[in-house]
Amino acid sequence: MSGVAAGNRQYGGVAALGNFDGVHAGHRTVLDLARKLAGRISADPVAAVFSPHPRVFFRPDDPPFRLMSDGQRARALREAGMARVETIRFDGRLSSMSPEDFVRDVLVGQLGVEGVVTGADFCFGKGRAGNAATLETLGAQYGFAVAIAPSLGSDRLQAGVKISSSAVREAIREGDMERAGLLLERPWAIEGEVSHGDKRGRTLGFPTANVPLGGYLRPKAGVYAVRAHLPGRSEPVGGVANCGKRPTVDGTEERLEVHLFDFAGDIYGQMIEVEMTAFIREERRFESLEALKSQIAADSAEARGVLDRQRAS
Repeated sequence: MSGVAAGNRQYGGVAALGNFDGVHAGHRTVLDLARKLAGRISADPVAAVFSPHPRVFFRPDDPPFRLMSDGQRARALREAGMARVETIRFDGRLSSMSPEDFVRDVLVGQLGVEGVVTGADFCFGKGRAGNAATLETLGAQYGFAVAIAPSLGSDRLQAGVKISSSAVREAIREGDMERAGLLLERPWAIEGEVSHGDKRGRTLGFPTANVPLGGYLRPKAGVYAVRAHLPGRSEPVGGVANCGKRPTVDGTEERLEVHLFDFAGDIYGQMIEVEMTAFIREERRFESLEALKSQIAADSAEARGVLDRQRAS
């Protein structure tokens, strides 16, 4: 049966409704409004998210596009003040619901909402037939409060830029981590379990932690300055990373390879989160492993300089 995922059975609250992929500055206007509305009616602010993302359901063969894992999203939503995160399973039954069916059966019948907050461009129901005005009408009919957050521009970027997940994805595809960070109000980060690779980096003097990209959006292939959050450490560890297929060694699988500066611990099998802070250069093939080694040394020096400047700013 479609509806709220097992284990999320608390009831009521003001639901900030959406996909919230990235939990960017625009999303936080919705979350802030949900907190304010919840305070006015003495209810909990709740994030109600869809899983899988509707785009995965309707276009399963599309390239990976997620900005966050579900775990990252849940943490960011709680950090934004949500008392809990409710997951709405997106499946065939849900996709065929009319806007009113969705409101009656899911928002009211299963979540028991006392209020709902969405962005101005939110659409719902079969064929995206419902919009903000539809939600306001149905809210009045079914007895819950509705608030609509306006679209948000950024005064730190060029005039008229809309803050959206699409805008963040465009910046990441171009390797523009500064712009992505401004839109997100934090560095974009990839989280994953460190896996064993071919250990070629170790033989070159630059051991790497290999992180699969999974469902994440693929950033521009190349070398990045990074900061990695490791289990048991309060401060991130700086490093340099290659994201791509490693053409010098005829690699075929896209992955993130991270060399951590001044670190010698064993983190195989552990979950780490890698912030992509700055693009250094495009990925390219080198004529020899010795040439690759020299370039990694140069990339490491540049990445250290970038990270030092970022800390000082």
